[in-house]
Amino acid sequence: MGDDSEWMKLPVDQKCEHKLWKARLSGYEEALKIFQKIKDEKSPEWSKFLGLIKKFVTDSNAVVQLKGLEAALVYVENAHVAGKTTGEVVSGVVSKVFNQPKAKAKELGIEICLMYIEIEKGEAVQEELLKGLDNKNPKIVVACIETLRKALSEFGSKIILLKPIIKVLPKLFESREKAVRDEAKLIAVEIYRWIRDALRPPLQNINSVQLKELEEEWVKLPTGAPKPSRFLRSQQELEAKLEQQQSAGGDAEGGGDDGDEVPQIDAYELLEAVEILSKLPKDFYDKIEAKKWQERKEALEAVEVLVKNPKLEAGDYADLVKALKKVVGKDTNVMLVALAAKCLTGLAVGLRKKFGQYAGHVVPTILEKFKEKKPQVVQALQEAIDAIFLTTTLQNISEDVLAVMDNKNPTIKQQTSLFIARSFRHCTASTLPKSLLKPFCAALLKHINDSAPEVRDAAFEALGTALKVVGEKAVNPFLADVDKLKLDKIKECSEKVELVHGKKAGLAADKKEFKPAPGRTAASGAAGDKDTKDISAPKPGPSKKAPATKAGGPPKKGKPAASGGAGGTGTKNKKGLETKEIVEPELSIEVCEEKASAVLPATCIQLLDSSNWKERLACMEEFQKAVELMDRTEMPCQALVRMLAKKPGWKETNFQVMQMKLHIVALIAQKGNFSKTSAQIVLDGLVDKIGDVKCGNNAKEAMTAIAEACMLPWTAEQVMSMAFSQKNPKNQSETLNWLNVKAFISNVKTALAATNPAVRTSAITLLGVMYLYVGPSLRMFFEDEKPALLSQIDAEFEKMQGQSPPAPTRGISKHSISGTDEGEDGDEPDEGGNDVVDLLPRTEISDKITSELVSKIGDKNWKIRKEGLDEVAGIINEAKFIQPNIGELPTALKGRLNDSNKILVQQTLNILQQLAVAMGPNIKQHVKNLGIPIITVLGDSKNNVRAAALATVNAWAEQTGMKEWLEGEDLSEELKKENPFLRQELLGWLAEKLPSLRSTPTDLILCVPHLYSCLEDRNGDVRKKAQDALPFFMMHLGYEKMAKATGKLKPTSKDQVLAMLEKAKANMPAKPAASAKAASKPMGGSAPAKFQPASAPVEDSVSSTVEPKPDPKKAKALGVSSKAKSAQGKKVPSKTSLKEDEDKSGPIFIVIPNGKEQRMKDEKGLKVLKWNFTTPRDEYIEQLKTQMSSCVAKWLQDEMFHSDFQHHNKALAVMVDHLESEKEGVIGCLDLILKWLTLRFFDTNTSVLMKALEYLKLLFTLLSEEEYHLTENEASSFIPYLILKVGEPKDVIRKDVRAILNRMCLVYPASKMFPFIMEGTKSKNSKQRAECLEELGCLVESYGMNVCQPTPGKALKEIAIHIGDRDNAVRNAALNTIVTVYNVHGDQVFKLIGTLSEKDMSMLEERIKRSAKRPSAAPIKQVEERPQRTQSINSNANMLRKGPAEDMSSKLNQARSMSGHPEAAQMVRREFQLDLDEIENDNGTVRCEMPELVQHKLDDIFEPVLIPEPKIRAVSPHFDDMHSNTASTINFIISQVASGDINTSIQALTQLFQIESLAREASTGVLKDLMHGLITLMLDSRIEDLEEGQQVIRSVNLLVVKVLEKSDQTNILSALLVLLQDSLLATASSPKFSELVMKCLWRMVRLLPDTINSINLDRILLDIHIFMKVFPKEKLKQCKSEFPIRTLKTLLHTLCKLKGPKILDHLTMIDNKNESELEAHLCRMMKHSMDQTGSKSDKETEKGASRIDEKSSKAKVNDFLAEIFKKIGSKENTKEGLAELYEYKKKYSDADIEPFLKNSSQFFQSYVERGLRVIEMEREGKGRIPSSTGISPQTEVTCMSAPTSTVSSIGNTNGEEVGPSVYLERLKILRQRCGLDNTKQDDRPPLTSLLSKPAVPTVASSTDMLHSKLSQLRESREQHQHLDLDSHQTHSSGTTTTSSSSTANIDDLKKRLERIKSSRK
Repeated sequence: MGDDSEWMKLPVDQKCEHKLWKARLSGYEEALKIFQKIKDEKSPEWSKFLGLIKKFVTDSNAVVQLKGLEAALVYVENAHVAGKTTGEVVSGVVSKVFNQPKAKAKELGIEICLMYIEIEKGEAVQEELLKGLDNKNPKIVVACIETLRKALSEFGSKIILLKPIIKVLPKLFESREKAVRDEAKLIAVEIYRWIRDALRPPLQNINSVQLKELEEEWVKLPTGAPKPSRFLRSQQELEAKLEQQQSAGGDAEGGGDDGDEVPQIDAYELLEAVEILSKLPKDFYDKIEAKKWQERKEALEAVEVLVKNPKLEAGDYADLVKALKKVVGKDTNVMLVALAAKCLTGLAVGLRKKFGQYAGHVVPTILEKFKEKKPQVVQALQEAIDAIFLTTTLQNISEDVLAVMDNKNPTIKQQTSLFIARSFRHCTASTLPKSLLKPFCAALLKHINDSAPEVRDAAFEALGTALKVVGEKAVNPFLADVDKLKLDKIKECSEKVELVHGKKAGLAADKKEFKPAPGRTAASGAAGDKDTKDISAPKPGPSKKAPATKAGGPPKKGKPAASGGAGGTGTKNKKGLETKEIVEPELSIEVCEEKASAVLPATCIQLLDSSNWKERLACMEEFQKAVELMDRTEMPCQALVRMLAKKPGWKETNFQVMQMKLHIVALIAQKGNFSKTSAQIVLDGLVDKIGDVKCGNNAKEAMTAIAEACMLPWTAEQVMSMAFSQKNPKNQSETLNWLNVKAFISNVKTALAATNPAVRTSAITLLGVMYLYVGPSLRMFFEDEKPALLSQIDAEFEKMQGQSPPAPTRGISKHSISGTDEGEDGDEPDEGGNDVVDLLPRTEISDKITSELVSKIGDKNWKIRKEGLDEVAGIINEAKFIQPNIGELPTALKGRLNDSNKILVQQTLNILQQLAVAMGPNIKQHVKNLGIPIITVLGDSKNNVRAAALATVNAWAEQTGMKEWLEGEDLSEELKKENPFLRQELLGWLAEKLPSLRSTPTDLILCVPHLYSCLEDRNGDVRKKAQDALPFFMMHLGYEKMAKATGKLKPTSKDQVLAMLEKAKANMPAKPAASAKAASKPMGGSAPAKFQPASAPVEDSVSSTVEPKPDPKKAKALGVSSKAKSAQGKKVPSKTSLKEDEDKSGPIFIVIPNGKEQRMKDEKGLKVLKWNFTTPRDEYIEQLKTQMSSCVAKWLQDEMFHSDFQHHNKALAVMVDHLESEKEGVIGCLDLILKWLTLRFFDTNTSVLMKALEYLKLLFTLLSEEEYHLTENEASSFIPYLILKVGEPKDVIRKDVRAILNRMCLVYPASKMFPFIMEGTKSKNSKQRAECLEELGCLVESYGMNVCQPTPGKALKEIAIHIGDRDNAVRNAALNTIVTVYNVHGDQVFKLIGTLSEKDMSMLEERIKRSAKRPSAAPIKQVEERPQRTQSINSNANMLRKGPAEDMSSKLNQARSMSGHPEAAQMVRREFQLDLDEIENDNGTVRCEMPELVQHKLDDIFEPVLIPEPKIRAVSPHFDDMHSNTASTINFIISQVASGDINTSIQALTQLFQIESLAREASTGVLKDLMHGLITLMLDSRIEDLEEGQQVIRSVNLLVVKVLEKSDQTNILSALLVLLQDSLLATASSPKFSELVMKCLWRMVRLLPDTINSINLDRILLDIHIFMKVFPKEKLKQCKSEFPIRTLKTLLHTLCKLKGPKILDHLTMIDNKNESELEAHLCRMMKHSMDQTGSKSDKETEKGASRIDEKSSKAKVNDFLAEIFKKIGSKENTKEGLAELYEYKKKYSDADIEPFLKNSSQFFQSYVERGLRVIEMEREGKGRIPSSTGISPQTEVTCMSAPTSTVSSIGNTNGEEVGPSVYLERLKILRQRCGLDNTKQDDRPPLTSLLSKPAVPTVASSTDMLHSKLSQLRESREQHQHLDLDSHQTHSSGTTTTSSSSTANIDDLKKRLERIKSSRK
């Protein structure tokens, strides 16, 4: 019992796994109770049992198992997670439950399986059950079958896939077990219930007895369609509905549901495909050619047996078909013909769509064979052709069928018509478009007039069928000429017709309008008709013939339709006044006179041939009036024109009369029913006059009117032949100009060969216009012209490139009601250029494709194969344009596509490309047999072959459209092949083509399963391409279909794919608009909108001439002289090309007050989407469009949002042009412009990207000039996307982006840019990471540490992470960035970056060392690289080195900071430049009102600002908000400092120093200049003469105090020391000046106790050291006043008092401390103040000695010393240890080493002391010897050495700037040391002499500047060391790089300086 109690305590899940069966039983029972209690299907409880459910069902104890099954059933029913267990549980049920003897167990097992099916896991269950059918245990097999049967019976055939079950049925029927056979019978009956007769073929081979039994059972089944009785979870609402509606309505609903179920199962689908090619008799191909018919028969019978298989495996049947075709076509034995036809029927039935590619070959042969009379042959042929028809489309075989229609043999005609009738029955209104109907109707109409009655009847039947299929409205236009009797006959036939699709007549009409609201009957009247047409137009997809239906075609369509009357029939409108073209007989002159006299005044007719011209003129006027008033129905056109042609007729000599005459002809043509007969009377005369200077225009007008009336093509042809039969070149050239659209190529060629140059140029211009319409194919006709001429033609074509043809301005004769027929013309915008191509004369080349040539192409020797291919290429080249019939060529070429020789494959591809161009749209019939094999080549392993194949496929698709490619299974078969190259190329191609299609064939769904397998392909590229293509498939198929297709995937794959589908759904593009028909309606049809660029994407993908084609219909009359054309155009507002010209003149950006602010509010208030996405979705683009619509010109917006990138380029070009002229507009719309540009970043087109970046560069330059500041909103919606582009693979783009980022810092604070760029470093793109890191480095370098956001520490830690990046470039960038920071900030960096891994740390230290060794060449390079940044001293100058506000005292200081490098000058903003010429010419006469700032013309930057005091005061409260915008604050204040009013200036400066944060930013140099200026001003005697003089002095005094208190204490102390030094050196300086400087210093000394902690003592001591160097004690004592020396002593004393002995630690910046008077002085002071002995101070530091950071803590020091003593103690390192100890003692004289010696032996102590002495002697000796030579080598090196941040580093420890004068002093010190004299520098003019006016101090400081500049340059020359002022890097010594620019500029500067000096004296 003990055991029992043990397990009783366990939790349920553990009980369920217990080894005791009782425990398990109890566990299962408890689990069952738990399961029943849990209400929430998603409860976490369920998950606990996930792994146990399989154990529940497979328990070894039968009793326990039963309980387990019950629990499992409840689990599966209620748990959300149950689906995950399907596979394992069902397999457990199959193997462990179905074999149980207990019926209950089996029932529960079946229930569990069905429950899994209910929770949507049907496929997994079915898979397991089918596996169970292979089990050896018959019980299991029976139970599995039973389960499947129940599932089918309950869930229906939609859920349970029948195909796999049917596959195994025959095997089950053969089972030895009766139970299995019986169960098989039951399931067969159940399957039959669902799919009826589709089950028969698969079971035809089972035992006949069984079959009979089955038949009996089947008969008993009820006939009604079965309905599922149980539903999936997702369908359970439907179940509920069914229960509610058990009424009739419910049944109907159910019926509807299965309506689509029953046809869903096609017997064909259930069959296994049989492979027969390998089973053909070995000698089949020999036998079929045998002479004896018996042998041929044997061969055919063998095939017949094989093709009886109802489903055949796809394969290459080309040879077999060819053999059978030969028998049908050529065999004399009719029995064999019938047999071969049967074989073809079998093939077609067995292969279905896969046979389509061979259909084109056999159809003509079969049709021609209908000449046989024997009924059995005819019947076999009929069956064959009908079967073949079902494998292809009528469209594809139409050409062959139509060709046979003209055969003379009546039986062929009859059978063809009957075949057409049968074919029509399979069509619907959509698959029988007008373009297809028209040629068939035309051919059939000939047949209804045939002499043979059977031919007539067949034709009637065919027409009747057509009528039934598409409805009367569509057919009637073609039956216009048919008399009533025949028409009735056709209608009668139509009523008898039974359509295959079971459509009744009414439905046909309904079908016809399948697009509008279902069931809507055709709206009456023209509008309805038009509507219907418009809507159905898009459907027929690739009906490439559409354009040909229009008689006139597009404007240049010359010959085709116009040549015969029939062509015109369809053109004029049914509702118009004429149904066909006006044909009138030629009338005699008498009849004409009679008719004319009836309508014209008598006088008029008499005066026609008067000899007096005035009378003739009067007569013409009357004539014109009469014509104008005449009604068109009564106007006898021919009579009237005959009258006009009467003598003198066209030989009229008076031009006025002639002009009137021509005008009347035009009027008659426009107003009357003008026929070709009338036209012929006048045209000759018109052509004769066209070259006339005075009458030419009237002649053209008349010709245009005639062209409208009689159709342009006919008129054009007449006119051209007349013009070229004359000799007059003027007439010829004018005719060409008039035509200007479509002359005929032969005439143009004649014109090109003309001797008269005017004719030639007109011909070339005409060619240019034709090129617009015909496209590149036009050039092919002129390739044989002379090169010179050809180049002219090419030049003309070049001009036309990229233009789109103007929309036609005139249509066919104005009176026809042109609304009705509108829709037709544009049936298919897809068809772009094909209509034009149809005009080109095509050559028949089939006769040249001989069997020899074909065998050559297939020869074993590759050279011969190549010869064959060359010949083919030659034939095509020569023919230029060819007819579609190319004989055996396709099969021959197809063989070469898989040639082992890749060169031949490429050559074949080139030929196929040529072929596509040469054959034009007709190439589509070869898509299946030649196009698909090209796709196979996309799988080639060689890159170039794939590229060639892709180009070929594109060339083909351009001609054929995409429908042909997507139809059938061919494409999906290709995609199925597991070739990664093929898959990625094919998917890439589809992704490119699908977006532009408006509709796709349903067969596209066949590709989806393979697309899904590509999504999981092993190859990454394939996966990527599949993902790219996914949204485009979804665009056409819809999400539902795509999601449904995932059903067949494995569960894991399914989840992944569904996730991808969700993602794709979000990015799914909208379908291209269905052609803007709707828009074309309101425009009155003048220029259908669909020819506006909106349709371009469609055109691109299909047409050969990318330009949108003008509407062919309207364009008939484009033969308008250019003048007339523009005049017409003005009346037609909708004609875009003209409209654009007018519109484009206005501004492109419309300024809307507060528009931008409103948009920002909307975004903040979440009224619109925030601009934030990974890829732009449609809703963002739409939103931007809407926002832009109010403030961007409409035409520009159209360009900007066009789907073709070329339009984006245009838009950018326009924006660049308008940038300068529309600054306000640009700034007003800036947020939108930037957003639009972010969209362009997502385009793949590089040219757009480059253009966009160009524009951005210009834009940001403009913004910085305008001193604009980006708003947060603009920045956040633009910068992140710009940063994405910094990772582009192309160098140029990266450079541009970096340049833009540079410029952005001028309009957006660098500190705010920083986080964005920081974000960019997290990208997956390593290039982007590297570039962003570099950019961060540059920001820190240019703007100091303040830019690092949120804090330098955090930022640097993030940057440091990248040191460990796996990409080398990223690592380097991260290291360089940190080194840059190190150079600015010194060792503090290590604190900031925190802990790094050892490896990273060592890399960093190594890099820092290297950067320290690097010669100064590096920084020079940097300056060149980033000129924009280093010199960005414009609105943002203050940020240059330290972040905000550094240089504000005057503009000159900004120039001062530049003084280091001459090359900087070009980049400085104009107002800040140092204008040397100005200084030279300025001879000191400055007017008083304006403080002269080196005479800059400031008025154009700041209007002279005379701002009254209150205004300035008012600014101060806002300074805090303005501080964020330092630049503008400072610019504002500077503008006030420059004011003419002294008070304003002073107040402005006070203002500046009231803002502590700003005041602290002023650098030493600035403060020095400022103090110099202020003190000079106070001392200026002239101030006292001013009225408010005292007040000025007082305010200046106050300002000085403010400056002293508020500035950075280190900077101001340093500045005062330097100033004092300068004033003492300058002999001319007034003692007062020095005195005031000293007073300031005293004041500072008083402030010291409070400020000592914020002061950088090292720097102050360095300055004092330099001061003492320049003025040693002796020299100071010689001064007249003892103040300087006392001041210095006081300062030092105070410092010592405050700091104590620690002050000696602050001498770090002084080289050679031992030589420093300062150190000695400090030591003395320390001695006085305390009894502490300072260590000797005459020790010398050795260069490069390793110095420990003075701030290091005691602990560190102790460790260090311990290390040294350890070394001394070891044998090997004693010497090294002693040397280190000596160095250490020398450096830290006050260091205490006693504790270390104390513990050691006496011997060791004396050893150490002795060692140190020896070293000291050695070193001292060495050190002293060279000093006698005058210049110690050591000093020479040290003078510039900079171990960390010493003298030469321009930015010392805290990155502060040191003024130039410091360098000057250092230079002097150096010169003194080296024994050079300093006189040159000292002969400065006395300062006072420069101070003629209060403002002049600034001028003085400019001279200072030149001095310092010169001294620097000199220094650089003497030291061979170039100091780059702008780099914050420390340079190590010993470099020998001289700045070339510095040497070059020295002499120039010297001369200038001399000039300035002399002028000042």
